[in-house]
Parts: sequence; structure tokens; C-alpha cells
Amino acid sequence: MEFLVIQFLNGLASASSLFLVASGLTIIFGVTRVVNFAHGSLYMLGAYIALTIVEQLPRDPWLYWSGILAAAVAVGIIGVAIEVLLLRRIYHAPELFQLLATFGVVLVIEDVALWIWGPEDRLGPRAPGLRGAVEILGQRFPQYELLLIAIGPIVLLLLWLLFTRTRWGTLVRAATQDREMVAALGVDQKWLFTSVFFLGAFLAGLGGALQVARAPTTLHMDLDIIAEVFVVTVVGGMGSVPGAFLAALLISELHAFGIMVFPKITLVLTFLVMAVVLVIRPYGLLGRPPTHARAAGPVRAIMLEPAPRALVAAGVAALAAAIVLPLMGGDYARIMATEMVILVLFAASLHFMMGPGGLASFGHAAYFGVGAYAGALLLKHLGAPMEIGLLAAPLAAGAAGILVGFFVVRLEGVYLAMLTLAFAQIAWSAAFQWVDVTGGDNGILGVWPSAWAKDKSVYYLFVLAVCVAGTLALRHAIHAPFGYALRAARDNRLRAEAIGIDVDRVRWAAFAVAAAFAGIAGALFAYAKGSVFPTYLAIPKSVDALLMVLLGGIETLSGPIVGALVFHGLQEQLVRWVEHWRAAMGLVIIGLVLAFPQGIAGFVRDRGWGRGRR
Repeated sequence: MEFLVIQFLNGLASASSLFLVASGLTIIFGVTRVVNFAHGSLYMLGAYIALTIVEQLPRDPWLYWSGILAAAVAVGIIGVAIEVLLLRRIYHAPELFQLLATFGVVLVIEDVALWIWGPEDRLGPRAPGLRGAVEILGQRFPQYELLLIAIGPIVLLLLWLLFTRTRWGTLVRAATQDREMVAALGVDQKWLFTSVFFLGAFLAGLGGALQVARAPTTLHMDLDIIAEVFVVTVVGGMGSVPGAFLAALLISELHAFGIMVFPKITLVLTFLVMAVVLVIRPYGLLGRPPTHARAAGPVRAIMLEPAPRALVAAGVAALAAAIVLPLMGGDYARIMATEMVILVLFAASLHFMMGPGGLASFGHAAYFGVGAYAGALLLKHLGAPMEIGLLAAPLAAGAAGILVGFFVVRLEGVYLAMLTLAFAQIAWSAAFQWVDVTGGDNGILGVWPSAWAKDKSVYYLFVLAVCVAGTLALRHAIHAPFGYALRAARDNRLRAEAIGIDVDRVRWAAFAVAAAFAGIAGALFAYAKGSVFPTYLAIPKSVDALLMVLLGGIETLSGPIVGALVFHGLQEQLVRWVEHWRAAMGLVIIGLVLAFPQGIAGFVRDRGWGRGRR
């Protein structure tokens, strides 16, 4: 009994810490509709800045806590700078482009932190006056953890008073419900958004600063926390601070006790909880159906006209260059070209969902990985050649898409995207922990092409043919009656249903088709690399696909092609030639978002070049 009480208290302490960060994110999203991927970076900066301050101060409680608050304020000011210098310039861009911009900020902050504080994990000083423990039912429990337990409800109370007893809070609640109406009433949205960003960043910084006396400060804190924070925000209901508190409490307590009963399930428990909640309550525990446009960002209708001769000629020239140039270079050129062509198909499959379908996915790597594992497992256990593996890959990935699509297609926006992420993490956990079948973290090695395709030039030409055919097939589907029905469902669900379109079935079919083509890309990638690892299903691979689609432009058919080539080419060159390549990549992404808020291909289209079917 005593041990259970201590575990419960541990869960409460973790819940308070998680709530501080999640409340900031949910406040920012509720008003600005920005899915701030850099929120975890603000949390990390709060820890590093607090560590730097308190290390220089005498061990006095008042000075220590003043340093913690000063760090949170400093992070709040950094959040204001991000909002004023970057996000304010792209509020009118599709909302997922704002996510892309904040991902660029993540890369910049990560390398800045590396440059200032170094790569080593750092331990901070214990909080003065709270270094001991108290005895509870015969068990010792840290005093600092008790303080954290108290801080969460206190912050919740203060936020409630702020939002219900002040004019500013009234404006924030009104903007959360209908920010367009608030603007129509004459409220200065720039000031409101900036103040909201300060509060959200302050809470993230405070959450990080409070960890200094509790855990090591590391460069991985940002990505370690952001997934959980997104889950808490979505489970609680986007824009609901009480919902975030309830979700943080639920998830933290399940973690505290789940590790006792099912130790292996803790890797994916958070995402299992989110999946169950969103299937039962599509808008979270205390969330409401959005009254604004889709939270993932509206997609403008794409006018379908015959492709102009100039665009056809450019496509033929690009294909001819893709055939000839890699064969004229060395092995490195062919390997890089092979990867880029595969990523084009991967990005095109995601775009098929996101552009014409309006189905934003944060977990598309799941189908990429399922396709890769399908071929690898057939080779490992049955000795099946590459040809069989490539036939099995789209079937396995398509089946996974059918299963996941059944649950997600009735959702919209961020809720849909996060549920896809939950299923992807469940698939990643299975690949990581099912060691007897998948090899776990060691992966599956020796996944090579058939004898006729072992030459890198031959395999490249084969991959090019398959990926070009796959990309053209997706393009053809968009221009077919099915594509028209999919776009109708995206643009106006009620009107589509009124003319007899079964919207959920059309979206479900699109989900399965996109998954199948992603599976083909995954299998080709596996045979190119000669191995398969759980990282093929992990979050970073899904983020790569999302970045490629957004960089190229979600509103054009050529966007994923351009985005895949630009993203992978830049990444490869920056890694080779620039020491702080993440910061350089982040600055490039931010620059591209500012210069081309509709994506690179979208910018070309908006300038009137290559009008027609794109």
C-alpha cells in the first residue's frame, strides 16, 4: 500500500511538470492556431538558462527562485521574438507552413544550445531548503517533488483567474472560440497574439527551469518532451487548459503504475491513451468541435487544366537528366540519386492525402516502415527474393492503411494528424520490441536486391522507373473521378454528401492508396540500404515526409517532387560541408517559408509560370 501511494505521488509530480509545458502550448494554439513545434525547444532553453543563472548565484532560496523566474521570463521574451520576427509574417499562410517554420526554429535552437552549453549532460544544483525528504507512510519522498505537486494546481488556478477575471483573459477566451469575430470587433490581434505567445513561452520556460533541480539538462530535452506535450494537449482538447491538466494527470498516473504492470508498454503507453481517447472522443476530453476552418490549414482548390507544353517539356528534360546524370557520376552520386527518387514517391504518397484529400498525417512513416519490413521479413524467414518483397510491400502497407484509416478518417485537422502519429508510434514500438521477429534495435541486415539488380546503376534505373510510374499513377488518380470526389470532400463535406458522395469511404480509400505507395517506397529504400531498422517507422521519418511536402507546396501537384529534391539535396550537402548543419538547415527552412509561404512550387504557380495541371 505504501509503495502505491509513493507511485501515485510520483505521478502527480510528473503531471504538474507536464502540465506547465502543455498549458503553454494549448494556450498558443487556442488563440493563434499555430502548432508550435518549437515549444519543446523553449522548454529546453528554460532549463539551460536557469542552470546558467542559478550556478552563478549564492545558495540562497530567494535568489534561487528569482533565478528560476528570470529564466522563464527570458524564454517568454524569446517566444515574443519568434512570434514577431517569424510567425507574424506568415499568419495568413496555410497553418501547416507555420509548423514548418517552427521546425526550422527547433533546428536553429538545437545548434545554438550545442554551441553555447556544449554536448555534455549537465546537473544543476539542488533547490536550497528542499534537498531532503519527508516520510510518508514509512516511505521517504523528496521535498522538491511535493513542491512540484503543489505548483501544478496553483498554476491552473492562476490561469483560471487570469482568463475569467481579467479583460485580457476574456479576449483570449473569445479568440479561442472565434478569432475572426474578435478581429471584426476591433481588437488588435497583433498585440493579443504576442502576449499569448509570451505567456505560452513563459510557461514552457518555467517547466524547463523547474527540472534543473530534478534531472540532468540535455540537448535532447526538446524532442523528449514535445511528443508528450502534443499528446497531452490533444487528449485534453486543443485550447482547453483544464483539459490539459486532466490529460497530464491521466497520462502521468498511467505511466507511474503502468511501468509496474507492463514495463515494456511504457514506450508507447502515451500514444495508446491518445488513440483510445480520440477514437471515443474525437476532440479530446474537454475539447469542442472547431468552429474555424480545419486546424490543419485550409487547402485552396486546385484548378485542373491541361498541362502546358512548357511544363511538359520541363518534366521530360528533368526525367532525361535523372536518367543520365547519376550514371555519369560515381557510386555516391548513384546512391544519393536513388534515395532522392525514392523520397519523391514517399512525399508524393503523403501529398495525395494532404493536398487533394486534406488529410494531414504526422505518422506516414508507419507505412514506409511496414513496406520495408514486409520485404525484409519475407527474405529473412522465407528467403523470398526482391520481386516478391516488392509485391508484398504495398499489400502490407495498404492493409495497415485500411486498418488505421478506419479510425482516423472521421477526424479533422490536428486531431486526425495526432491520431495517425499515435498509430505510427504503436507500429514503431512493435518493431522495436518484437526482437524475435524484427531483430529489435539491431534491425534486419542483408536485405539486398536480386542478382540482376545488384549493380548500383541497374538498381537506380529500376528504382527510377518504379517511382516515376508510382508518382504518375498518383497524379492520374487525382485527375480521375475519384480525385474529384476526394477534393469535393475536402472542400465542403456537407455539399459532397448532399450530391451522393460517401465522404468517409472516399477518404478511407485515399488513406489506403497513399499507404500502399508509401510501402513501395519503403521496400525500395530497404533494398537500397541493405537493411531495415525501427527508425524507418519513427517520428523523424514522418517529419521528413511532412517537410518535403510543405517545402514544395501542398497546393500543387509538383510540390512533393520539388520538396523532396530540395530537402534531401540540402540536407546531404549541409551535413557534409557545414559544422552546425542543423542551424544552417533551420535557417534555410525559415528563409524558404518566408520567401515562399505557399511552397516553392506554389510560388512558381502563383507567379503564373507553368499554369495548368501541376
